[in-house]
Amino acid sequence: MTLNPADTAFADKLKSVLPDDTISAAGPSYLEEPRGRYISEAGVLARPRSTEEVATLIRMAGEARVGVIPYGGGTGLVAGQVAAGETPRLILSLERMNRVRDILPDENVLVAEAGVILADVQAAAEKADRLFPLSLAAQGSARIGGNLATNAGGTGVLRYGNTRDLCLGLEAVLPDGQIWHGLTRLRKNNTGYDLRHLLIGAEGTLGVITAAALKLFARPAVRGTALFVVRDARAALDLLNLARAQMGEMISAFELLDGQGFDFLSETMPEVRQPFDTPPRWSVLIELGLSDGMNAQDALERLFVAASEAGYATDGLIAQSEAQGDDFWNIRENLPEANRRIGSISSHDISVPLGAIPEFIAQGGARLAELGDWRINCFGHVGDGNLHYNVFPQKGRTRADHENQREAIKVCVHDLVHELGGSVSAEHGIGRLKVDDLEKYGDPAKLSALRAIKGALDPKGIMNPGAVLRELS
Repeated sequence: MTLNPADTAFADKLKSVLPDDTISAAGPSYLEEPRGRYISEAGVLARPRSTEEVATLIRMAGEARVGVIPYGGGTGLVAGQVAAGETPRLILSLERMNRVRDILPDENVLVAEAGVILADVQAAAEKADRLFPLSLAAQGSARIGGNLATNAGGTGVLRYGNTRDLCLGLEAVLPDGQIWHGLTRLRKNNTGYDLRHLLIGAEGTLGVITAAALKLFARPAVRGTALFVVRDARAALDLLNLARAQMGEMISAFELLDGQGFDFLSETMPEVRQPFDTPPRWSVLIELGLSDGMNAQDALERLFVAASEAGYATDGLIAQSEAQGDDFWNIRENLPEANRRIGSISSHDISVPLGAIPEFIAQGGARLAELGDWRINCFGHVGDGNLHYNVFPQKGRTRADHENQREAIKVCVHDLVHELGGSVSAEHGIGRLKVDDLEKYGDPAKLSALRAIKGALDPKGIMNPGAVLRELS
């Protein structure tokens, strides 16, 4: 269906009912996603300070049939926060709704508005001697509303789950302008369809999340960090199973690192301290979070001995201090920036069943070799099956030299993922970048249900048009 532009007349109408400085022209930072592949032509920017103001904006957008792009921290990598085409949209930024409304340590609950930066949620929890375990590279600028809208993953999923699993209740504005007061702190609440889980992961296509009740956890008293060198991805999975057998749910993170990533760090960020003189082909970053009185180094040493005897690990480093543990994590957290500086031809956020990871890595490299000569950096949250599988040009060339091969590379990778029963979007969402992929690989019954839900809740099609589902003309 055809939507109207967010033009000067619409902006003036908004200005007449909203506080001064709420409405303005959208600057460049609101019109481009981090990888620079999607750029909006123009837009009207709204920066409300309250849920009631959000409701007014959505209601007026519906009356004028103007598309609304909910905007968090702008860190999304699938263009969910950037309008497609030349029709100006209303960009609704939650940046001013940035209060932590309440912290209830006895309940292990923190209530935050959608515009609170993830790192500030973590800091508020820490101040109350609690842990909010969602952790990802963009946590210094990503906002909790966007994390919920995309069901963000990160490094702690193995132990704590995705963002969906960290949320008890939501406050949100629905496409007709109604405020849903669902900010419950209940752990059990079976009263009909769960709108919370419908809105989480919907990428702003079914409404705007304005606040959330988030789960907190006891802070692990003891932290242990290690880097184990493994023979291959199969050995990494064997090591994970061994670690689980020895330590159960005390494993906070289990990250697979590709030697190509170490090389990229040396090439683009030589200031990042590296632990190996010669980077191994494959290694695993392990973090433990233990109870008081337990010894993390002893636990990791026992794990290494058992892994070595079983042939899973060939070398290893166990952090002797918090600072050294931070150095290990600094490698993992800088990999996305090193990738960005190299410039990938095609980046893939995929997941496959754990047992299929070795086959995916072996077949992926072989199939891509038929298309050309590449550098592949495969790393990520192997404990939950989520890999970041990115394809780069050889030294001396740039991604622009291979732009005509980008689609073929993506299809090659995603076809293999689908064959192995995986997902072409593990934690970044669909946005606008993967709408075609959802249509190609998605189950027909699921797609039919998604369209029915969208049509029922947002019959005018104003909410984030073109994201997740194709905009109908």
